Amino acid sequence: MSEHVINPFQHIVEPLDPSDPEQKFYNLSKLGDNRYDHLPFSIRVLLESAVRNCDEFLVKYSDVESILNWKQTQNQTVEVPFRPARVILQDFTGVPAVVDFAAMRDAVMKLGGDPEKINPVCPADLVIDHSIQVDFNRKSDSLQKNQDLEFDRNKERFQFLKWGSKAFRNMRIIPPGSGIVHQVNLEYLARVVFNYDGYFYPDSLVGTDSHTTMIDGLGVLGWGVGGIEAEAVMLGQPISMILPEVVGYKLFGNPEKFITSTDIVLTVTKHLRQVGVVGKFVEFFGPGVAQLSIADRATIANMCPEYGATAAFFPVDDVSIQYLEQTGREEKKLAYITKYLKAVGMFRDYNDVSQDPDFTQVVELDLSTVVPCCSGPKRPQDRIPISDMKKDFETCLGAKQGFKGFQVPPEQHSTVVPFQFNGKEYTLSHGSVVIAAITSCTNTSNPSVMLGAGLLAKKAIKHGLSVKPYIKTSLSPGSGVVTYYLKESGVMEYLSKLGFEVVGYGCMTCIGNSGPLLEPVVEAITKGHVIAAGVLSGNRNFEGRVHPNTRANYLASPPLVIAYAIAGTMRIDFEKEPIAINPDGKEIFLRDIWPTREEIQAVERKFVIPSMFREVYEKIEKVNERWNALVAPSDSLYTWDPKSTYIKSPPFFSDLTMDLQPPKSITDAYVLLNLGDSVTTDHISPAGNIARNSPAARYLTNRGLTPRDYNSYGSRRGNDAVMARGTFANIRLFNKFLNKQAPQTIHLPSTETMDVFDAAERYQQSGVPLLILAGKEYGSGSSRDWAAKGPFLLGIKAVLAESYERIHRSNLVGMGLIPLEYLPGDTADSLGLTGRERYTITIPQQLTPRMTVDVKLDTGKTFQVRMRFDTDVELAYFHHGGILNYMIHKMSEN
Repeated sequence: MSEHVINPFQHIVEPLDPSDPEQKFYNLSKLGDNRYDHLPFSIRVLLESAVRNCDEFLVKYSDVESILNWKQTQNQTVEVPFRPARVILQDFTGVPAVVDFAAMRDAVMKLGGDPEKINPVCPADLVIDHSIQVDFNRKSDSLQKNQDLEFDRNKERFQFLKWGSKAFRNMRIIPPGSGIVHQVNLEYLARVVFNYDGYFYPDSLVGTDSHTTMIDGLGVLGWGVGGIEAEAVMLGQPISMILPEVVGYKLFGNPEKFITSTDIVLTVTKHLRQVGVVGKFVEFFGPGVAQLSIADRATIANMCPEYGATAAFFPVDDVSIQYLEQTGREEKKLAYITKYLKAVGMFRDYNDVSQDPDFTQVVELDLSTVVPCCSGPKRPQDRIPISDMKKDFETCLGAKQGFKGFQVPPEQHSTVVPFQFNGKEYTLSHGSVVIAAITSCTNTSNPSVMLGAGLLAKKAIKHGLSVKPYIKTSLSPGSGVVTYYLKESGVMEYLSKLGFEVVGYGCMTCIGNSGPLLEPVVEAITKGHVIAAGVLSGNRNFEGRVHPNTRANYLASPPLVIAYAIAGTMRIDFEKEPIAINPDGKEIFLRDIWPTREEIQAVERKFVIPSMFREVYEKIEKVNERWNALVAPSDSLYTWDPKSTYIKSPPFFSDLTMDLQPPKSITDAYVLLNLGDSVTTDHISPAGNIARNSPAARYLTNRGLTPRDYNSYGSRRGNDAVMARGTFANIRLFNKFLNKQAPQTIHLPSTETMDVFDAAERYQQSGVPLLILAGKEYGSGSSRDWAAKGPFLLGIKAVLAESYERIHRSNLVGMGLIPLEYLPGDTADSLGLTGRERYTITIPQQLTPRMTVDVKLDTGKTFQVRMRFDTDVELAYFHHGGILNYMIHKMSEN
């Protein structure tokens, strides 16, 4: 809050407990405004933040009024500020954030300011979970070997992060080997209600990972933002957001006894994709919510980005408090959490319809209609009932290349490729499972599905079933608590016998850190052009993400991951066909080994207990001995090592001065890439392995590295030279110029086909601006700031698309790139655009949010597009050349 400014809402401040007058809160019920009682619970959190932070500068009295007036203004473009209570990061996005902070300190000093001003002002937790890979599996020492290799590969990055934890205040690092960021957040970091500086207020956050929304399942409002936007929040800047519509999602009925939370979330994901919730909040209500555990709710909230919403909120109720108790939170905290939330009208009884707030619209789901399902083969929203899986896969085989098609000629549908492994012959065919991973916070945070997988494994072993040895099986829990209760309940040994050994505590296969497949398997896939399958309990299955050799990837519950691993193929109808023949020649069906909900709950009640959580989390910051022994510098300015291939001072601020440049039109731009729909941030800036024939590999080789030392793109995000070369380097990128999948494009002046980076470099040497053409949902997927930073470094000035994923659009704005959108009814096809034209985009000197601008082609054709700067604050960022430049200018003012 600004100095000497009295908050206009000071009159509603009162003690929560009259016996302790120093512990106060803003009592929103004392606003005396009946509009408050009708607000969705998620909007009440935004309101409380605005009331508490009202200083008539960053947050104004009129902002509070706008939020209170939500019902009338929700369909209008009303901009409001939001100051989250904290920020959460993982290491793939956290390293570039700390790199940016270090470079910003250098820039502020160069401009004559105080570099110490570049410092987080709100609590920031960074969990190292994205670095570990499945290099070793199926052996009891796999965990230790993978962790050792993680440290060997990433020591330089980890030293840099340790420097950051010393150099910046309010930044806590959770060391590698602790778990997955969102699960650690749920089980340990979440406050639910803050008690800070004499005030109680709701916990809320933004995170540099799109699945930050998982915490919404516990009643903590949070969502993913770009790393660039998160950095500004850490430096004290509120998020500027459009007051969202709120879709009420009513749950009722009881799920069948064999249904898992994964089945429910995949059903919800498909449903809400059809409803259309992009840019909106979803708030769950109805008696069905009371049937769901916090772990179930968190699973549904986790996949919020897959259905496109900004947040997926479950207000706090008695079940939330029971979960906090189960996970070992202190009784004293539970008491003030409950008391505070009831005092401000944010505590929910899902069976009390009188508490139901107003919503923009209401949609419903009867939980009794949910059936076992998977999603795939290329998108999370493409749900398939298990009973239809065989038929669906076989339809996809021959269908036209696309989200549900591989375009395999009919005569090749029955291809069988033999191969040798360990002296035995095996065969692969289309649909053969080669990766089966129990992975991701989405599901490993949920004891019911994890114990369900363990009980299924136990029954499978008792029936004499096994998993073929060439299938890459793995278990990567989101926290040490999972291993604890799997061992205590006695199911871990059966998981191990099926090949599902613990391989690490991190995201692993879910983010593409699946490690190598066996060489004979890769050769067989390549030789027969086999559409091999990965099945994982993750949240994303975009093409090229899980593994370059698995073109079909399916999201499934942990028990189903094991089931498909045992079957060895996706081309099976579990209802009609046996999952396997046991050694006695008996047909075993999935129903013979599937545990019931009652069986699972009985084990969960007995073995998932508070002492486990306390024991694991009491030592979380000290348990990694290699981290403890790591020596890092403690200077406030970072000393960059010019030889480092991991950490490099980025060029974003090298030419920055205090003078603002007027907006410039884009003249005679070439199109670098002509792309279609649903281009993901994985396509734009892959996180996985660095191909040996790529520009990034050539750069690393020239610096003396061998392929085994390349590591992944995600681990190299502290080095702009690698990341620029990795931009659009996904082998599954479909560029219309080439009419095939390849990380290449045509350099239009010479008509040469070349790697995207090489073409961009040649354009830049000629001083020519660049443009990207794209279809719908450009930038969907992970909140990846390098998907905006990379294009910026390639010389791309603007993207012209039919629509954008929310986080990616804000990242483009954050880097000073212009997100352009076709007007309704217009597309590249309807306008007759080939991408081979040259584009001049007229940018006026006076800009307003969402204004239309003129585009003129060298063919003489003209049309208009919308400039997607949605708020005045975003326009201010653009005038400064991006959000980080804006913050440097602000911090350098004397």
